[in-house]
Amino acid sequence: MKKTTLCLVALSGLLGCGDNTSSDAQIAASAPINTVDTRRGNHVDTYFGVEVADPYRWLEDDLSDETSNWIGDQNSVTRDYLADIAIRDDVKATVARLINYEREGAPFVAGDARYVYRNSGLQNQSILYRVADDGSETVFLDPNSFSDDGTVSMSGVSFTDDGSRVAYQLSVGGSDWRSIVVRDVASGQILETPLNDVKFSGISWLGSEGFFYSSYDKPEGSELSAKTDQHKLYFHRIGTAQSQDELVFGELAEQKHRYVGADVGGDDRYLLISAANSTSGNKLFVKDLRSDTNELITLFADERADGYLLESDGETLLISTNHNAPKGRVVAVDPQNPKETNWRDIIPESEVVLTARAGAGFIFAEYMIDAISQVKQFDLKGQFVRDIELPDFGTASGFSGKKEQDTIYFSFTNYRIAPAIFELDPESGDTTLYRASKSPFDGNRYKTEQVFYTSKDGTRIPMIITYGKDTELDGTTPTILYAYGGFNISIRPRFSSTVAAWLEMGGIYAVPNIRGGGEYGKAWHIAGTKRQKQNVFDDFIAAAEFLIEAGYTRKERLAVSGRSNGGLLVGAVTTQRPDLFQVSLPGVGVLDMLRYHTFTAGAGWAYDYGTADESKEMFEYLLGYSPVHNTTPGTAYPATLITTAERDDRVVPAHSFKFAAQMQYDHVGDTPILIRIDSNAGHGAGTPTDKIIDQYTDIYSFTLKNMGVEKVKTSGSAL
Repeated sequence: MKKTTLCLVALSGLLGCGDNTSSDAQIAASAPINTVDTRRGNHVDTYFGVEVADPYRWLEDDLSDETSNWIGDQNSVTRDYLADIAIRDDVKATVARLINYEREGAPFVAGDARYVYRNSGLQNQSILYRVADDGSETVFLDPNSFSDDGTVSMSGVSFTDDGSRVAYQLSVGGSDWRSIVVRDVASGQILETPLNDVKFSGISWLGSEGFFYSSYDKPEGSELSAKTDQHKLYFHRIGTAQSQDELVFGELAEQKHRYVGADVGGDDRYLLISAANSTSGNKLFVKDLRSDTNELITLFADERADGYLLESDGETLLISTNHNAPKGRVVAVDPQNPKETNWRDIIPESEVVLTARAGAGFIFAEYMIDAISQVKQFDLKGQFVRDIELPDFGTASGFSGKKEQDTIYFSFTNYRIAPAIFELDPESGDTTLYRASKSPFDGNRYKTEQVFYTSKDGTRIPMIITYGKDTELDGTTPTILYAYGGFNISIRPRFSSTVAAWLEMGGIYAVPNIRGGGEYGKAWHIAGTKRQKQNVFDDFIAAAEFLIEAGYTRKERLAVSGRSNGGLLVGAVTTQRPDLFQVSLPGVGVLDMLRYHTFTAGAGWAYDYGTADESKEMFEYLLGYSPVHNTTPGTAYPATLITTAERDDRVVPAHSFKFAAQMQYDHVGDTPILIRIDSNAGHGAGTPTDKIIDQYTDIYSFTLKNMGVEKVKTSGSAL
C-alpha cells in the first residue's frame, strides 16, 4: 500500500507539575510518522432511496489477503510510533508494577470443598485452587497450562450440586466460540470428548447426569463475522456424543430467538428457559421435569421486561424482575399457578435500583444510590433481617452461594481501594475481613469525590472523579474521561490496576454515569436508546465541559475513553466535538451504525440502537451520528488511537478498520490517527496479563505524549 508522511507536533509540559509558565502554543519538533493510504472502493448502498457510499467495505472481509496486509501495514506504523515515545519504558514499569501483586477472588463452595481463583501477579490467567477443610490448598485447574502464550482462557466453571463433577468453557484467543470440558473432581480425569462450537452459553447441571447449554449452528463463511441469530438450548448427557444431545428449545419457528439460556430450580424439578431477541427484556418459560409432556409454562409471554431465577423456596420460584417495576423487585411464583395475578412481592420495588442475590437461605438486596452500594438482608419470605455494614462508599459484590452454606463472602472496592474480601455470618450478621488486598497502590494518597453536573437538556448527571490529594486543580492535570452509556449497564466504582497506574502517574480519572446505563432504572436506560441516543453523547460532552470549566483540566490535557458501546460513544463525540479534547481512545467500538446488525449477534443490539432497515426515520437518525459516516474532510481531529483485536467476534474489528481508514483520509493537521490491532485476542474477556500490560502501556504512552508530557511520576518520585 502507498504510504504518506504526516508530521507530528507535541505540547511541552510535565505531568501533574502545574506548568503554568509553559504556553500550549509551544511545540516540540518530532520525527515524521507514516500513515497508510487505504484503497477506496466504489461500493454504494441504498437506504430508502438515499445512496450511502461505503468505500472501505472490502475491509469487512477478514479472510482476504488484502485485509491481512492492511492490518500488517497499520500495525507497523503504530508500532514504530509507539516505540519512539521516550516515556514508554517508565509507563510500562508503572503499569506492570501495579498489576504485579497476588490477586484473589471470593471463595465459593462446591460439594465439601471451597474453591478460589488466584493470580500470583503476572500470570496470564488466574488459577482455580481447591481448599480442603483444614485449609490446605491444591491447584485444581490452571488455564496457564492450556497454551504456551496464555491465550486460552477459562470461564463458566460449573460444579454439580454434590461437587463430584465440573464443567468449564475454554476460549481460544478471546473468541466467543468456546468448548466445554467435563472432569471428574476426585481424579481430575477428563470424562469425555469436549463439546465444541458453543457460544453465549451457561452450564446448568441436572443432578450429575448432564447439563443444559446453548449455542448456534456454526455459520458458513467467516466464523468471526457471519451472522448468528437462532440460539438453541440443548441437554448433554455425560458419556454420550455431542451429536446425540437433546434439542430442548429453539427448533420451532415460534422458538427462534437470538439469546437462549436456562436455569434449574425447585430442587431439580423445574427448568427455567429465558428467550430474548435483544439485550434487554426476555420471555421466561418453565418446564416441569417430572412431567411426561414437553409443555412449557409461560411466566413472561413477551420481552417487555427482564426476569431471572434468583432462588427456590421449596417448589416456589423466586424471580428477580423489573416487570411492572422499572427499578426492580423480587416476586414468588408457583409454576403450577403461574398467572401474574398470583405472584407475590417478596421484595417490592423501591425508589432506587435493586440487584438481588441469594445464598445461605437469604436474599441480599443491593440498592444502588447514585451508583453507590447499600446492602440489606432479607429471608426468603421477604422479612427484613438487617442492613449490611460496608467499609466505605463504593461497590459491594458477591453475597451469593448455595442455600445450605453457613458463610457468605462478598468483596468491596472503589476507585481507590483494591478489592478486599469479607466473610459474613448470615445468622448473626457479623462481618470480618477475610482477605485484605495486596495491591501496592496506596489509595490513602488519593481522593474520590462525586459531583453532579447539568447536561444539555437540563438533566442532572452524577460523575465520580479520582485524583491525588496533592493535585492542584489549576487546569494543567492530564485527565481521562471514561464512560459507557448503554445496554442498561451501570458503571460502578471499582478498582482497576490500570486506572491506578494512571492515577499514580499524576492523572485524574473521571467517570460520569450518563444516560443509557442502568444507574437510575429502566427510564434512565431508555433515555439513551434509539432516537434518544444523542442524549448519551450530550451527557458525555457536558462532562468534558464541566471538567474544563471547574478547573480540573483543560482541552489540551483531556482524553476521552470508552470500549465497545463506549467506543461508539467516543467515536461519536470525536466526530461531533473534535475541538473539545486532545486525545481520543475508542476501544473495540461499534462504529458503523448502518451495518452493525449484519455481523455475528449484532442484531440483538437493536433494542438500544434501532437499525437502518426498520424505518426511514431510524436510518436517518443512525446516519446522523454513525462515526464511520460522520468524519468531515479537512477537519483537524484529536490525536486518536483506535484499539481492536483480530479475533473480536463480538464487535467485529471491521468497525474499527473502517473508522481508522475514514479518519485518516479526512484528517488534516499534525496529530496522529493510528489503529492498534491486537493479534490472537478478542473483545476483552480472557485477555492474558502480558497483553493487558502492553495495551495500557501503549494507550497511556500515546495519551501522555500527545498531551505534551515529557516525564511521568514513578514510584518513589517526589510529589
